[in-house]
Amino acid sequence: MYSMTGFGRGEYKEGGIELTAEVKTVNNRYLDIAVKCPKIFLGYEDVVRSIVRSSLTRGHADVFISFTDKRQKSKTLYIDESTAKAYVDAAKKIIALFPEVENDFTITSVLRQPDVLRAEEASGADEEIIQALKSALQVALDNLNGMRLTEGLKLSNDMLFRVDTIEGIVDKIAARAPLVAEDYSHKLEEKIKSYLQSVPVDESRLLTEVAVFADKSNIDEELTRLRSHISQFRAICGEKLVGRKLDFLIQEFNRETNTICSKSNDITITKLGLDMKNEIEKIREQVQNVE
Repeated sequence: MYSMTGFGRGEYKEGGIELTAEVKTVNNRYLDIAVKCPKIFLGYEDVVRSIVRSSLTRGHADVFISFTDKRQKSKTLYIDESTAKAYVDAAKKIIALFPEVENDFTITSVLRQPDVLRAEEASGADEEIIQALKSALQVALDNLNGMRLTEGLKLSNDMLFRVDTIEGIVDKIAARAPLVAEDYSHKLEEKIKSYLQSVPVDESRLLTEVAVFADKSNIDEELTRLRSHISQFRAICGEKLVGRKLDFLIQEFNRETNTICSKSNDITITKLGLDMKNEIEKIREQVQNVE
């Protein structure tokens, strides 16, 4: 089981290339990837997203790439002609205004002016850089998943503990359920006697009323389904990608518990049902953190 929250970092330092990849993930219903990288990698964002998708299925992932290339590479000089012309025109105006001043303005002077010359790499990201990116990113994702797996184990233990609590409540409800009709029968008989006083109670009519009540308040099916859900929950927790399955299963837990509370007509069972809903809600909150 993986948590959706984590952080991983990977580095690549070889042959003058220094590249760092960091991946931070938080909860999200679907997989959402945001990439922040130097311009040299803008054309490779799909590559980054593809690598991330191979390791993640849910959550919001922020990917940060930093990069330094210290290799000796051929460069080209770009001349900004408009900027150079502006400097030359300005120099000519100054010469015209002050002809008596010595003129030492030369081509070398023009080249030294800001923004006239700009050095550019002869090419963009080469194969070595792309391999460095893939390597660092995969290390970051491996470290991220290691952290998410550790956190997922803690979440699993907490949820399984709460499922044990729910199972205990189900056992208490199952023990109480058969007594509900019996209590109802005694209360109904006492109420009839208090109303009719000396008139004998119609036993057949009383049994009919109790039978109808017992049928309406029977929760055996709900208890059976809850036990099945508990068994499924424990089995699913042993898998890796469980978020969507557990999310659906928790909805079924809630459905059966609501039915029990509405059918029981018994304050003890209702109280136990509310305790169970409290535990289910705590599990539901944890499931939102699971991939």
